[in-house]
Amino acid sequence: MNEIVEYAPPKVWTWDKSSGGRFSSINRPIAGATHDKELPVGKHPLQLYSLATPNGVKVTVMLEELLAAGHMGAEYDAWLIRIMEGDQFGSGFVDANPNSKIPALVDRSGAEPVRVFESGSILVYLAEKFGAFLPTDPAKRAEVLSWLFWQMGAGPMLGGGFGHFYAYAPVKIEYAIDRFAMEVKRQLDVLDRRLGESEYVGGDAYSIADMAVWPWYGALVTGQVYDAAEFLQVDAYKNVLRWTDLVGARPAVRRGRMVNRIMGDPASQLHERHHAGDFDTRTQDKLEGAAAESRTR
Repeated sequence: MNEIVEYAPPKVWTWDKSSGGRFSSINRPIAGATHDKELPVGKHPLQLYSLATPNGVKVTVMLEELLAAGHMGAEYDAWLIRIMEGDQFGSGFVDANPNSKIPALVDRSGAEPVRVFESGSILVYLAEKFGAFLPTDPAKRAEVLSWLFWQMGAGPMLGGGFGHFYAYAPVKIEYAIDRFAMEVKRQLDVLDRRLGESEYVGGDAYSIADMAVWPWYGALVTGQVYDAAEFLQVDAYKNVLRWTDLVGARPAVRRGRMVNRIMGDPASQLHERHHAGDFDTRTQDKLEGAAAESRTR
């Protein structure tokens, strides 16, 4: 067992930039812009500013699902926000999301632009705008929204809690890892029991609840985030694994996961998406191949 070093908080907390570990360059205790930078605007009605973290993937999956379902008004431009470089603190992004977190959506389909921030809010906004992936029956709608907001409430315990202390903290703290591992396993049990009752998280139909939960918990049990599948013994959650494969096999989910991705297999990275054909022509493997070919000419 690691030795526990007692910490006595000071009477008044002060910010120490060196205490943020790998995130020290972007963490700060105040809001607002750090520099002037306007956001680019493409030709489509919906402008997304994001990165392929689990919260970002929620929205690109939703947009790709809408397009696959025939909602052509959901065409979008997806612009890359490099959060480790501080893009989220540019003045234009802060105007779109005063909380300086991805994703942020600007709907320019009407007379005046509409900004929408927080991933759950964006999912509800798009579902209501297009009448898709959110039931109209009051009881079914309440169930989907309950699970959507379950994820929004549970997510910080998984990401900011377990994920941070297990994978990113500058030192391993046994108490913190144990505390959040216990909670994440409880969440997985909640989800597993639910998926033992119904095919999808929100009920019998695929919905925005699945789009919110899958990028976090599907990625967790497949080892795509935090590389903690063995540590958490995820094989015990058979219903979660079944559902993870079911949702992950959807073509729109596969496309959505590629958008604004900057890590992993270059063939799975589409840094920016401005046209449906970009998946075939502008993934990083193709761009890098074209660049290498031009250098050899």
